[in-house]
Amino acid sequence: MNTPRHTISRRDFLGAATFASLLPAAVSPPSEEILFGSAVRLSQMIRDKKVSAVEVVQAHIARINAINPRLNAVVQTCFDRALEEAKEADRQLAQGRPKGPLHGVPMTLKDSIDTEGVITTGGTVGRLRYIPKQDATVAARLRKAGAILLGKTNTPEFTLAGGGITGISTTANIIYGVSRNPYDLSRSTSGSSGGAGAIIAAGGAPFDIGSDWGGSIRGPAHVNGITGIKPTSGRVPRTGHIVDYGGVYDSWQQLGPMARRVEDLILILPVISGPDMRDAAIVPAPWSDPDKVEIPKLRVAFYPTNKVAETTPETMETVRRAARFFEEAGCRIKEELPEAMMEMEEVRFQLTGADGWAFVKRLGERWETKAASATLVERMTREPIRMADFSELLEKQDAARSKLLSWVRNFDVVLCPVGGKPAQPINLGAETARRAPALGYTGLYNSTGWPAAVVRAGTSPEGLPIGVQVVGQPWREDVVLAACRYLESKSGGWQKPPV
Repeated sequence: MNTPRHTISRRDFLGAATFASLLPAAVSPPSEEILFGSAVRLSQMIRDKKVSAVEVVQAHIARINAINPRLNAVVQTCFDRALEEAKEADRQLAQGRPKGPLHGVPMTLKDSIDTEGVITTGGTVGRLRYIPKQDATVAARLRKAGAILLGKTNTPEFTLAGGGITGISTTANIIYGVSRNPYDLSRSTSGSSGGAGAIIAAGGAPFDIGSDWGGSIRGPAHVNGITGIKPTSGRVPRTGHIVDYGGVYDSWQQLGPMARRVEDLILILPVISGPDMRDAAIVPAPWSDPDKVEIPKLRVAFYPTNKVAETTPETMETVRRAARFFEEAGCRIKEELPEAMMEMEEVRFQLTGADGWAFVKRLGERWETKAASATLVERMTREPIRMADFSELLEKQDAARSKLLSWVRNFDVVLCPVGGKPAQPINLGAETARRAPALGYTGLYNSTGWPAAVVRAGTSPEGLPIGVQVVGQPWREDVVLAACRYLESKSGGWQKPPV
């Protein structure tokens, strides 16, 4: 199938026009406020006619062209279409017809999320030229709210292949290659929403939507110094995501927004939430206003280490400092590690790949992928466990969920690391493919299904971001986001990278 006129090849993209050729000579360089302000602020500026949607889109196109050759974060673009949509947005605003809360605000979307008319590979060669005929639910809702798509961001194959090659520690695949961290180009973006994390941090897009099966929103938010939230399982439809809904691992995966500022998560998450009458796991859960959360009344648990993962002193101190911020606000603070954590981690470790990665094999067959990433091929050689053992693991998972739910009812917020270390070298070297239980901090909260977000709250000795994970009770995204906003106000949150 031929590429539509509004997409360009990667070769053309990497050699695309520079800033000077994209804007008329009379137009001055975009302000820091346009490129590094929040989506909330951009939306208000456009509505107040302090800047046009066209100017905002042009500025972000120029920024992507300037920085992406170094980051390899954006892998497909639809710049021509974006500019046409921006012109239409300005016409509608002049007529007093704004589309919604994101009117004229540009965005990128993870390449695992279907976008009508724009190539969406999901990092797999079977979809090398795949052009969806309709948007994923989240993409459609964002565009209806006025957001303008600039392009797609890099992801590992099926969002599950890591770097795609053993020893590669960043978001990468065999179609588009390796993505790099804007704070240090030799470092990882994490994954699987690594392209999203890198381009947001560097000012190429105000926001993106990531997907999170075991930390794929929170890991990139941590190492790229931005914010992001994995909502409660059942809040946001996965329809149109390459690993969509259904199956044994259904409850583990959610889609959620990523941005530089927490106020954008508060704006965007309700826009993409709620049933679409296709993803059967999504419920009409009410949305509560984070502005109504009283920070001093929060009961806060924290643990700077799970006592298993290798965790740097700076990471642990960042979590402790975050806890002190809440204590200063008058919150009740308690350092406590949930007793059922290791039980859940062990179950998750055994469940992951318990089917011999048959569900990924089926994805490959569905999209006729004949050349899978090396890391996926390695996993798919494993033998599935017996069905009796599999069903027993599901029972143990439910039992651990119940124990953890009984624990968290005593707390409104849980603070802990996102990862034990800041961004690691891309060329990390071969490691064991099957990590031991509890070597990470994020997968636990995919298994529980609780909302979990990340805010930058510290900096490593190398100058790399350190995020803190903020976890809440089921359906209490309002509490999580209010706590994140408070932490951001105390720590400073996102900082401009040197790229």
